This record gives sequence, C-alpha cells and structure tokens, in this order.
Amino acid sequence: MNIHEYQAKALLRKYGVAVPQGRVAFDAQEAADAARALGGPVWVVKSQIHAGGRGAGRFSNDPDGKGGVRVVKSVDDVRENARKMLSSVLVTKQTGPAGKEVKRLYIEEGCDIARELYLGMLVDRASSRITIMASTEGGMEIEEVAHRTPEKILKVAIDPATGLQPFHTRQIAFGLGLSGKQVGAASKFIAALYQAFVDLDASVVEVNPLVVTGSGDVIALDAKLNFDDNALYRHPDIEALRDEAEEDPAEIEAAKHGLNYVKLDGNIGCMVNGAGLAMATMDIIKLYGGEPANFLDVGGGATQERVATAFKLILRDPKVRGILVNIFGGIMRCDVIAQGVVAAAREIDLHVPLVVRLAGTNVDAGREILRTSGLAIIPAENLADAADKIVSAVAVGESK
Repeated sequence: MNIHEYQAKALLRKYGVAVPQGRVAFDAQEAADAARALGGPVWVVKSQIHAGGRGAGRFSNDPDGKGGVRVVKSVDDVRENARKMLSSVLVTKQTGPAGKEVKRLYIEEGCDIARELYLGMLVDRASSRITIMASTEGGMEIEEVAHRTPEKILKVAIDPATGLQPFHTRQIAFGLGLSGKQVGAASKFIAALYQAFVDLDASVVEVNPLVVTGSGDVIALDAKLNFDDNALYRHPDIEALRDEAEEDPAEIEAAKHGLNYVKLDGNIGCMVNGAGLAMATMDIIKLYGGEPANFLDVGGGATQERVATAFKLILRDPKVRGILVNIFGGIMRCDVIAQGVVAAAREIDLHVPLVVRLAGTNVDAGREILRTSGLAIIPAENLADAADKIVSAVAVGESK
C-alpha cells in the first residue's frame, strides 16, 4: 500500500525523523492560508499523487510548462499556482501518458539546500535483511544512478539478530561525505528512519532528496513510504490513510474478492493460479511475441465465484483482445476453474479468443466441462502451446 508524501512525513515525524513543516491543501484558498500559517519568505507547492518524478513532470493543460513541484516567493503566487495545479492532470515518467489528476497539494516551508543526497531502505529478498541504500546523487532516480554510476550507491545490510548499530549509521554518513556535526545529525536521522521502517512494517522507505542544509542539518525534503499489505491488519491507522482515488478501480475490486490483480499495458489477459506461474505465463507470452494485459493470481483456494469475478475483471479492460487461462490444479481443482470460466463466459459477451490450459487435479473433468460448454474455447496441451495459440489468435483478430 502507498500513501502520499504529506502522510509519510507526518508518520516519520513521530519517530523523530527531521522533515520540513508543511500543510495539506485541497483548494487554492487553503493553500494560501497554509503559506501564511507557515510563514515565508519561500514556499514549495507540491502535487500529491502516488507517482515519482513530480518535479520533472508536466501538466497537460498548463501552458507555462512548470512541473508538479514549484518554488514560490509570495502568498499570491502560492494561491495562483495552486489554482492551476489542482484538478489538472500531471504526467510523469511513472504515471504513463494518461497522467494522474492532482486532487490535493502539500504546502511546505522553503529550505536552504547545501547538498542533495539519497537514502532508502527496503527488504532484500536475497539476504532476508533490511538493506540501507545511500548515494551522493540525490534528486536523481536511484534506477538511473544504478545504471550509470553503480559505484556511487552504498549498500549496508542489517543483521536482524543485532539490528541497526551505531557503526552502521557512521558508515553511511562517511560514505555520503558528511563530516563534523553532520555525521551526528545523519546518524540520528538514519536510526529514526530505521525504527519507523520496522515498527510500521514498511516494505520501502525512500528519501530523495535527503538534504544537508546550510547550517548542517539533515532533513527529508521528500519521503515515500510503502507498506506490506500482509501486515496492514496490525496497523488500522495506516490502512485508514489509503487513497483509493489513486488506485486502479479494477485492482480495488479484485482485492475485495481476494484476488491479486495488477493492470499492465498489453492486450492478452491472463488468469493463473499462483504468483510464480503467473510470472512464467507473462514471460512466455512475451517470448511468443505477445504483451500481457495484466497479472492475475486467483490463488490456491479460489471458488467458482472468485474465478468468475476474475474473468469479468479481465474483460473490463478494453485493450484485451484475447485471454489465456493457465491453471495447474493442486489445491485448486481444474473442474472448479472450468466451471467458473464457463459461468463467466456465458454471463458476459465473450467477444475475444479464449485459450485454456489445465493440468493437475481433476484435469479430465475440467477439460470435459470446457469441451461440452458450447463455447468457442481453444484448448492447449501445455504452456508453450497455450502461448503460441493465444498470440496467434490475437494477431489474426488484430489483422481483421
């Protein structure tokens, strides 16, 4: 689960992480009032959307070409920029060409920036440890830094048996080229951020940029917090911060039915049981020249109703030109999947090719249900056969 920048900073502030003062605003007058309350002479007007690259982004209807993060020097300018930004669509590298509508702003006090750094924390699946990443290249996307100058990224893995130790924070501070009182300020900052990461069951914490001010303070100028969905039951206060307007409606609907669904940009819908098999299915579709339209895992204990719901979700996407159902029946029985597919296909006008590959428990019964359904279902013997057939069927449909 993601939250907005202002929400992340409010959480981090409770742990002693140094962040600038700011206030959220939902209209231009609130923005101006926030600026007055914060005091001047410089403010930053920040678009609040669930996407990075806001500063370099562009508004589709704003001819002045300014980005989604603007530095202004008067209350009137705060009001005017807020008026232009709110209800406008901001397009960034992470939103895609469709962009996201800005429905709220964060008005923040200005900051005397001497240096911009990068600091992040995540769970490294390979080592099963929280890993701290730091770089002197603040303000840039860490993926770009990793690609162009990987030697500028410092990584420190924390042993869960000991937790974060003072030598860890000093190693990072020295690696960032800090000295004097900056080392103490950075150590305090890193320790507070680590504690927040652990206590809140975060999956990612990213501070970019982490700035050193002219007076030597270390402050989070931006903050991104992602949480482990599986741990949200422990944090109802965090779950309450969810902004469903920033999420795909189909993904929200899927979550309500216990489905793992992520919309992609392709035209071949996928329904699979098991995350690993779903990834393999998407990979083989691409191998055969197609593009997956979604990731959809119905899970190991899906019911006929859940399968039917999954089928409907896939068909809601207007880009879908074909569907591949790939089921390995272990806990999930193939006949249950087949019944769900048939029920959904009969309820909805199935106007695209449907390829189904079944294997495992009750596979013969499942194939018989599909064969006698009276529907135009294309059977597949194995995964390669399924990918070949659905890519070919979509290509034929596109050529008509």
